[in-house]
Amino acid sequence: MPQPEEKKLISPEEYFKTEQLAEYKNEYYHGEIFAMTGASFHHNLIAGNIFASLHSSLRNSDCVAFIGDMKIQIEADSHYTYPDISVVCGDIEFVGNRDDIIANPFVIIEILSESTKSYDRGDKFNAYRKIRSLRDYILVDQYACHIEYFFKNKAGRWELDEFENPNDSFKIWSVSVELSLEAIYYRVRF
Repeated sequence: MPQPEEKKLISPEEYFKTEQLAEYKNEYYHGEIFAMTGASFHHNLIAGNIFASLHSSLRNSDCVAFIGDMKIQIEADSHYTYPDISVVCGDIEFVGNRDDIIANPFVIIEILSESTKSYDRGDKFNAYRKIRSLRDYILVDQYACHIEYFFKNKAGRWELDEFENPNDSFKIWSVSVELSLEAIYYRVRF
């Protein structure tokens, strides 16, 4: 009887080499590589809108926003992701001698797609909560006007606020930036 084929696990170093040559982005989880799918028109539009608002609002602060191509280390040598948008404040803690992996994000924003929404709300959020510096996690629906804003309260517990009205705004507490749903969904047609 044939035996099931074992998954070939790779080291973080092999993953980093693969990423340098890859034509597309991959996430890394405990020795396995997962290809990221291309983003839709609405996904790109929303990411650009949020990044533009954050970039402008953070200009005179010690915080900086990154869009899509900056990796986040969740667990040393075992879990790396590419959030759609991340924000770091103060000194950036790069991983090792690399300038493409950050260990200390304050804010992570993911734009939901049909293929990732369960992961983004579940296992990925569970993993992100292990990052000690993380204060805010924001999920943005690309198919409807809907924001899920998770934030760590003063007691260190995660709370949720939701916004669905295009006239709503909310404040990202850790970076003192207010985002309006109108700006987030600018030019998006549902």
